[in-house]
Amino acid sequence: MSNLDREAVPSLCGGRGFVVAEPVRELLSPRRVRLGESTEVRRLLPNLGRRMVGAWCFVDHYGPDDIADEPGMQVPPHPHMGLQTVSWLHDGEVLHRDSTGSLQTIRPRELGLMTSGRAISHSEESPRPHARFLHGAQLWVALPDSDRHTAPHFEHHADLPQVTAPGLTATLLLGTLDGSTSPGTTYTPIVGADLALSRGSDVRLPLDRDFEYAVLAMSGETHVDGVPVLPGSMLYLGCGRTELSLRAESEAGLMLLGGEPFEEELVMWWNFVGRTHEEIATARHDWSETTRFGEVKGYDGAPLRAPELPPGALKARGRVR
Repeated sequence: MSNLDREAVPSLCGGRGFVVAEPVRELLSPRRVRLGESTEVRRLLPNLGRRMVGAWCFVDHYGPDDIADEPGMQVPPHPHMGLQTVSWLHDGEVLHRDSTGSLQTIRPRELGLMTSGRAISHSEESPRPHARFLHGAQLWVALPDSDRHTAPHFEHHADLPQVTAPGLTATLLLGTLDGSTSPGTTYTPIVGADLALSRGSDVRLPLDRDFEYAVLAMSGETHVDGVPVLPGSMLYLGCGRTELSLRAESEAGLMLLGGEPFEEELVMWWNFVGRTHEEIATARHDWSETTRFGEVKGYDGAPLRAPELPPGALKARGRVR
């Protein structure tokens, strides 16, 4: 997923200075962003009040949208570096192409995981023909310094482990939850899980005390640790929890995101995650003027142009709120 803002602003992320080291209930409201021709997303991270959750540094929620008579998702080729993209669907399909030659249709409850490493480019589009409804989330995971220059690659996992309890089915995207581990490649201690709750369910989910967590509401009416969380909003939970109470007033879908607080300071601008202004400026130049990010073959359209850099140097300052 690309950040299509034409006036992209830097996000100053990472560092432990603003990690909440105890349980909290901090409700985050989304910012609405236009994505392509017919898709509007609700952006939860980076947020004015919260920049990261563990290594999760970017969260968009979209749909459910009726795209029966629309082109659906149409995101032209664009670059990434220093991060992983996570594609997750509840309805519809997304066709992924990238500069390593990957071509994959991602369907509901299948993991599309792209590790950009030092440089990659990709496109995302609704297939033709496509399903009537499109509903999902696109997320980024920041790579630590030791792994951010790794070779780019793409993974598709259609068969993911599940954790079940009365009224709950949790599908594991990344990391480990209640003894089950996802096959998706991770580079920091992290967890991502899709939670499907039946009407009237009241469950407690085991958590890691050392992780910070947030819950993204995808659908339905849910109380998370007693707080009503509506679809398209996210509740930040802090650290220090060993379990999480969930109560569903209707059939509901949530995403649990967590991980050890990310220690490194980052600069995130447009579709790049780096450490310095010079890195970001070089990446922008290379996308426009060189072949560093490779070529996405088969997409019917021109690649995205990078926005202008803001005046002044970009600086990494930790978890600025």
